[in-house]
Amino acid sequence: MIGRLNHIAIAVPDLDAAAAKYRDQLGARIGMQQPLPEHGVTVVFIDTGNTKVELLEPLGEGSPIAAFLEKNPGGGMHHVCFEVADLAAAIARLQQAGARVLGDGRPRTGAHGNPVVFLHPRDFDGTLIELEETGS
Repeated sequence: MIGRLNHIAIAVPDLDAAAAKYRDQLGARIGMQQPLPEHGVTVVFIDTGNTKVELLEPLGEGSPIAAFLEKNPGGGMHHVCFEVADLAAAIARLQQAGARVLGDGRPRTGAHGNPVVFLHPRDFDGTLIELEETGS
């Protein structure tokens, strides 16, 4: 069902400082900052060639990243994102198997303009999983 690893997301307290470290110390190609108010984050993607790293900073008071950073003030890995060809079929299969889709269970538009959902970390060994529909 899952396809390739789309990205690994890292929550950071300061997006500019984090992006500068990846650019200046690791020589990474850094994308433009992208605010995603629906998700409560501002993101920057780092292209690593075979996948991406997504740096996340809280956007607004109710950001889920703010709560994460309260527990992890220095930042840390937040989630991994896998591609799926058919998100509706993936959701149905996962729910039938007992996995929980976070929120209202309906896909939202993600940073790449594609539908995404998040799966409860307790159902996947403590790891928050994002599924992104790519159609391929």
